[in-house]
Amino acid sequence: MNPYLLPISWTRLHPVIWMGCFLVLVLTPTVNAEPTVKRLGKRQQGSDWPIFLGPTADSRSIETGITAWPASGPRLVWSRPLTESYGIGSVSQGRYYQFDYANGRALLDCLESETGEPIWQFSYPSKYTDTYGYNRGPRCSPVIDDNRVYIYGAEGMLHCLDAVRGTEIWKVDVNRKFGVVQNFFGVGSSPVIHQDLLIVMVGGSPAEDQTIPPGQLDRVSGNGTGIVAFEKLTGKVRYQLSDDLASYAGPRIVKHGGRDWGFMFLRAGLTLFNPTTGKQDDEFPWRARLLESVNASTPIIVDDMVFISETYGPGSALLRFGNGKLEPVWQDNPRQRQKSMQAHWNTPVYHDGFLYGSSGRHSYNAELRCIELKTGKVRWSQPRLTRCSLLYVDEHLVCLGEDGTLRLLKANPEKYEVVSTVTPTLKSANPVGERPLLKYPAWAAPILSHGLMYVRGADYLACYDLIPVEQ
Repeated sequence: MNPYLLPISWTRLHPVIWMGCFLVLVLTPTVNAEPTVKRLGKRQQGSDWPIFLGPTADSRSIETGITAWPASGPRLVWSRPLTESYGIGSVSQGRYYQFDYANGRALLDCLESETGEPIWQFSYPSKYTDTYGYNRGPRCSPVIDDNRVYIYGAEGMLHCLDAVRGTEIWKVDVNRKFGVVQNFFGVGSSPVIHQDLLIVMVGGSPAEDQTIPPGQLDRVSGNGTGIVAFEKLTGKVRYQLSDDLASYAGPRIVKHGGRDWGFMFLRAGLTLFNPTTGKQDDEFPWRARLLESVNASTPIIVDDMVFISETYGPGSALLRFGNGKLEPVWQDNPRQRQKSMQAHWNTPVYHDGFLYGSSGRHSYNAELRCIELKTGKVRWSQPRLTRCSLLYVDEHLVCLGEDGTLRLLKANPEKYEVVSTVTPTLKSANPVGERPLLKYPAWAAPILSHGLMYVRGADYLACYDLIPVEQ
């Protein structure tokens, strides 16, 4: 390409060169620089929370300075109503991104993370209808990477947007492109970034399966697109693997023993693969026989071991993966009623050799448990908290019950130890004067960024000052 014919926006001016009496201006091609993402707000301490389950993808925060709450709970910084959705948002560079649905459109709102003030909104048409009558909103959290934000809708639309302006960069109708037969509750596995790739749980099927009604997954087969890696800048498909169908657990990628390992808890079980090349290493079947069973709890990786759990039958298993094979350390006995852990949609939290998590399929039988990672032995169990989700921070667990109750617990393997409990309320115009701020179903785990904790119920999002900072 002749550099002198390039438009000025695609050139770089080199130093002026004197050649005798002639002035030569040399132009060489360059790539337009991505816009710099300027941080908003005043808080400098702490870290961003740019992906599902946080920067380490395990619902653990590195922030410190937590204290006991007053009777009214931590200070409410701001709150705002939500429309239809289940997921919690993500935080990057002083911006909070919340993915919802209203009036036939999926909506991504970008807000100032410290004030809740709107910055921009992106929307697109969504015709998703849930087979089981759940709401029509997104289940996935936004994924922020540099100046891009990725959203994956319940209907299967995957978008890459400019995180600063909210403009579209690329999009793929994943369900149409790969022939996805609608799962029980739509798309619900948040993608992950790996190097220059966006890795997505897809689970497509061949053309002959496209007429099978939603929900009849026992009749549906795979077409090699259980996992699909897209180039994150363009949306071009780099690789695909696995004949398994999609489920709801988030992907995990870790480095161990000099290489990267990918973990995807698909419908039939766990798949181990190389996230850079797309080569499958192994798979471990782990699924209840019940048609409506799903795998929704994200795998937990500790050293060379991976923990998986589900609530419909098999329970939990701890596997080693370091040699490229998924080899059991221990696993629940499928023939025994009692299991070590039966995580539903929540992901247990690991700390100092122990796992803390909600075990049980229903509100009435769920228990908050602590188990030893390497043995599966139950150390303690606390009933009657409803199903709950956890955030680990500074030797504590923030526990959000699906009924909207917030508890601050010590991460104590010896006993269930409560520090503070609060049921947040919201002033309203009705005669009673107050209503629960976090109404059922409060199913998304709390997140923490720069001292601010974000929690959601059915129709409200609340931001709390969990770790106050000096202004």
